[in-house]
Amino acid sequence: MKTILSLLLFCIGVPGISQQVLPLWPNEIPNQRASDEKEKTTQTERIIWIENVQNPLLEVYLPSKGNFKGKAVLIFPGGGYQGLAYDWEGTDIAKWLNSEGIAGIVVKYRLPVSKSIETRHLAPLQDAQRAIKTVRHHAEKWGITRIGIMGFSAGGHLASTLGTHFDKSAYTPIDEIDQMSARPDFMALIYPVISFSSNQHQGSQDNLLGENQSKELINLFSNELRVTSETPPTFLIHSSDDAAVPVENSLMFYQSLKNNNVPVEMHIYPFGGHGFSLALDDKYLHSWTDRFIDWVGNLQ
Repeated sequence: MKTILSLLLFCIGVPGISQQVLPLWPNEIPNQRASDEKEKTTQTERIIWIENVQNPLLEVYLPSKGNFKGKAVLIFPGGGYQGLAYDWEGTDIAKWLNSEGIAGIVVKYRLPVSKSIETRHLAPLQDAQRAIKTVRHHAEKWGITRIGIMGFSAGGHLASTLGTHFDKSAYTPIDEIDQMSARPDFMALIYPVISFSSNQHQGSQDNLLGENQSKELINLFSNELRVTSETPPTFLIHSSDDAAVPVENSLMFYQSLKNNNVPVEMHIYPFGGHGFSLALDDKYLHSWTDRFIDWVGNLQ
């Protein structure tokens, strides 16, 4: 019944949703050069697909005050670091979270394949760190008490990078926002890319790291190797038959979290493939959203 009600609210729209769009960077964007490249948005048969992000931003969806539980989730859509599945793994997710009394904040982050980027592997992490610091800066005004992150596929790699690299700034601080912590309070990784050292999604790896990848750089972004006792509590979803991003990515990350005594919950579904988003058309798999709501509601 809970799932049916949530999905009904999601489908008809939730009264009281407020939306704001905030640029991540007030003036110059770090690690970016002038180019003739233009951001491109394509409405395909199934999704809104964004490439060549030039001006990273936050799209903020807040529930009505009466329903708000004080938690916020920054959402990182996937797309293999080539593009962003912006509604499928972004705004649709924010609206679902709103139906559960959680703020959903979509991060439109820069993509490393853009020719406007100077150092490709730094740009997504720079935007991710700035994004969570920005939300933390506005948290009191928005009524937010805990800030988590959720990433899908390559967006899961970016989220897990943020969750394991939060203690070292990827850019030079520019204002009071950058005095905020970049550590998420929790993270949810949905069919995530985790490792570049084994069972990797080669497309995501090549797009992020480019040519002439050093062993040092590969290890730096193999996030199962970056887990410590300070890594945030984590929720993992994957399907065993994922032919794009092998389930071993989640399994390795789970083991690293467990080895470091980080609270972790993982659900492995036998079928579902890759890129299922809310899985609304799957009578079995769609329950992953209930599992997440149960988990986040019981975080200590």
